[in-house]
Amino acid sequence: MNIHQLEYIVAVDQHRHFAQAAEACHVTQATLSAMIKKLEQELNIKLFDRTRQPVKTTEDGQQVIELAKKMLFYRNQILDLNAKSPEQLGSSITLGIIPTVANSLLPMILPKLLKSHPNLQLKIVEITTDEIRQQLLSGKIDMGIMATPVEDDQIEENILYYEAMMVYGVTESHKKYVHKEDIRGKRIWLLEEGNCFRDQSMTICNVREKEGRPGNLTFEGSSFDTLLNLTDQFGGYTLVPELYFNLMPEKRKKKTRHFELPYPVREISLVYHRPYVKRRSIEILTKEIKDLVSRKLITCNLKPMDMSITGI
Repeated sequence: MNIHQLEYIVAVDQHRHFAQAAEACHVTQATLSAMIKKLEQELNIKLFDRTRQPVKTTEDGQQVIELAKKMLFYRNQILDLNAKSPEQLGSSITLGIIPTVANSLLPMILPKLLKSHPNLQLKIVEITTDEIRQQLLSGKIDMGIMATPVEDDQIEENILYYEAMMVYGVTESHKKYVHKEDIRGKRIWLLEEGNCFRDQSMTICNVREKEGRPGNLTFEGSSFDTLLNLTDQFGGYTLVPELYFNLMPEKRKKKTRHFELPYPVREISLVYHRPYVKRRSIEILTKEIKDLVSRKLITCNLKPMDMSITGI
C-alpha cells in the first residue's frame, strides 16, 4: 500500500469514473486501474463495483475510503510543516474561489503571495458557492474564498473583509449617494441564476425576476463588464462590489455611487472544513489577505452600525 494508491481510490470515489479520476491524478487510466486492483488484492476487498455506471463504491470500500482520507489529511499536515519558517506557507494548496471575488481579488494578492512563498504550489479553481461547499467536504479543495456567512456546521470561516456594494448607472452628477428606494422598481441587470451576488443584489433592490427588462430579451450575465455594457445600452442600474469598482475606468466610476448609510456590504471569508484543514496555512493566508485588502476598502474606516451585511 502506498500514498498514490490512496489518492487514486479517493479520486475514483469522488468522480465515480475511472477515466476522470485518472485525469485528476495526472496518470493514465491503465496505471490507476492497475494500482487500485493491486490494492484490492492486498486488502482482499472489492473497493468498487465496476459494473455500475457511474462507478459505485462498495460498503467495504467506503470504510477504506474514509480511512484513506484521514491518512491523506495527516500526510498533508506533515507536508504543511515543511516550510523554511513559521511564516511560510506549506508545500501545496488547492483553493476554490467564486468568480465575483476572483476577478478583483486575485490580481491584488497573487503577486505578493507567490513572491513571499516561492516553495508554494498553489492551484486555484473558479467555482460556485455550492461547489466550494461540496468540494471542501469531499477534500477535493483545501479551502475556499466566498461570500458568507454560511449556514453549515461542518464549514468554518475566517472573515477576510467587508466589501461595499455600489450602484452603477447613476447619470445625475450632483447625486453623491443612492437610497435603496431610488432604484427599487427600476430596471436592474443581474448576474446569472445561482450566483450569490445576484441573490444579494435582488435582496438589496427588492427586485423580481425579469422586472423592468425588454419583454423580448432573456439574459443571464456571467461578468460585471457585461452588466455594465447592458446598463449603458438599455439604461437602468446594476450593482458592483467595491474592489471591482477600484478597477473600473474613470468614465465608469463617475456613474457609480455608494448607497446611503448604512452601506450594504458583502462579507468575504476564507472557508474550510475543520477535519481536513491545513490550519497553519489558513492562518497565514487570512492575515496576508487582510493586510493586502483592508486598506483599499472604505469599510475599514466604518463602524459596525454603518454597515448592513447582505446574506447569501
